Amino acid sequence: MIKNIIFDLGGVFIKIHYEKTSQAFKDLGITNFDDFFKQDFSNDLFEKLEIGGISPDDFYNKFRELTSKNLSNQQIQTAWNAMLGSFWQDRLDWLEGISKQYNIYLFSNTNIVHYDAFMQQYHTENSIRKPLNDYFIKAYYSQNIGLRKPTIASYNFIIKEQQLNPTETLFIDDTLKNIQGAALAGLQTLHLTEDKNLTELKF
Repeated sequence: MIKNIIFDLGGVFIKIHYEKTSQAFKDLGITNFDDFFKQDFSNDLFEKLEIGGISPDDFYNKFRELTSKNLSNQQIQTAWNAMLGSFWQDRLDWLEGISKQYNIYLFSNTNIVHYDAFMQQYHTENSIRKPLNDYFIKAYYSQNIGLRKPTIASYNFIIKEQQLNPTETLFIDDTLKNIQGAALAGLQTLHLTEDKNLTELKF
């Protein structure tokens, strides 16, 4: 019996367009950007950004070194944020109701550059709604806990802090390797693919 649900953010509540970031960097002359980052892969530099191990300015400097491109911080930031789309309003409405039936949490692989951008996007689209993080008992972001999916340690961190029973806890994510990692941590899992409508699922 499911009592707790841990949700991913990108691809679950906010639309993510990886191809837009890939194309934006290609337009800047970085034709091999997919070798650095894509939905199911991050190289060491991007992983470090996602666990809060490097500041945005240092990230921009290292990215310029890595690509040998003399891009401005703003150019990199704009291209990097290009993947961030709008929030699904119906899913936010649904989330409000689900929170009365289950203990709900958020666990997102993200970074300070994206976090600032999607929080501003949320505020712009949802000025009359409560703050995004307030939908959850606690929102966990990889940049804050120093751990990222799909490492077993990242899931165990939440399980331990919230004293969750993994067999009673469902993890929902749109990236298969994150689902696989959660399963190894003993969590129940649901891979949210494009053919599934989150608001119509039964747990």
